[in-house]
Amino acid sequence: MNTTRELGKIILINGASSAGKSTLARQLQQKLPIPFWHFSFDHLRDSNALPMARILSGEIDWSTMRPAVFDGFHRCLPVLAEVGNNLIVDHIIENEMWMSDLVQLLADLDVFFVGIHCPLPELERRERERGDRRIGEARTDYQVIHSFTEYDLEIDSMQPCQANVNIVMNAWRVRQPPSAFDRMAARE
Repeated sequence: MNTTRELGKIILINGASSAGKSTLARQLQQKLPIPFWHFSFDHLRDSNALPMARILSGEIDWSTMRPAVFDGFHRCLPVLAEVGNNLIVDHIIENEMWMSDLVQLLADLDVFFVGIHCPLPELERRERERGDRRIGEARTDYQVIHSFTEYDLEIDSMQPCQANVNIVMNAWRVRQPPSAFDRMAARE
């Protein structure tokens, strides 16, 4: 059996909680000319892959479990792509250590890194309306996540989603090395 496959491509979307990452990812998944998985931590949480009821009740200490969960999430990305899966990953890269880990883990892959920005008042409005996020997460994310990285493309989530989909698709099609991940890896 021939197991030689082309490496998967990754479109990694980083933004604050409620910035519109998942909406953008779902629309991209429908429009891109090749198949992509939409993958995020929310999928693990919402699928009951994690023991969320026990975490929410306090029976399991999330702060103890959390580092291994996110380390595993990050480490599964290159494995999925190395066997040929294309991924749209929506993520909140919370700190420089996570960014550094992702740059190292994804070093041999085609990663197109998109930053999605949203004004704080709008993030907080969305967070309240959703009702499924802890109030204050968006503010915490907003203050940090874009401060230690660079992107291949930055978009404004206040623009219509379809316009952002077109911008991302066009920029992804014409991407040229070195990528943001290549540049960040060269600095490390």
